[in-house]
Amino acid sequence: MPIITCIFDAYGTLFDVAAAARNAAAEPDFTALADHWPAVARDWRLKQLQYTWLRATADRHANFEQVTADGLDWALENNSLDGDPLLRERLLALYWELDAYPEVPEVLATLTERGLTCAILSNGTPDMIAAAAHSAGIDGFLAAQLSVESVGVYKPHARVYELVETQFGCARDEVLFVSSNGWDAAGAAGFGFQTAWINRADEPQDRLYAAPHHTFASLTPLLELV
Repeated sequence: MPIITCIFDAYGTLFDVAAAARNAAAEPDFTALADHWPAVARDWRLKQLQYTWLRATADRHANFEQVTADGLDWALENNSLDGDPLLRERLLALYWELDAYPEVPEVLATLTERGLTCAILSNGTPDMIAAAAHSAGIDGFLAAQLSVESVGVYKPHARVYELVETQFGCARDEVLFVSSNGWDAAGAAGFGFQTAWINRADEPQDRLYAAPHHTFASLTPLLELV
């Protein structure tokens, strides 16, 4: 069946998760971060994701705002930067206004103009998603901003992907799910969505129970696919 709904993961797919550390490092108050921001950004993202999986496995849910703060605390300590509470506060604030990747506005605008429904499905809280989408200027292209908080468990649990069916009433094979996380694209493929993995870092494919249907380096090729 033809694709009628395009669902996007948010963090790492639409929004650059390294932007908070990179932008803070450029501010005069946080020069200590200048030589360490790539490592902080990498550690922060890794722990943030690990904590979602561990909490889901242990059935001990905490929202993404808390998980993001916990991941940052680990990253700052791991890089010997945990002694500056103002740096922590600034990094968390910047996470609510992450930069969008350069191609994002044009891709969303074009898909919307073609009559496709575009939406976000994210681990983020509703407030976090709304703030980032508004800051990036893309909220006008989104028919919905769906959060895992509706079901109290993180991706790739099937209950998360079911939110798309509930919201839009579409068949699974009418959905193109787009994520920069290989495990997320695989989870969505296993659920029955068509999937595109935006492999920005040129990583190997995850060895999981399903595989993405398409792999691209950015969102731009979606305009030829859909």
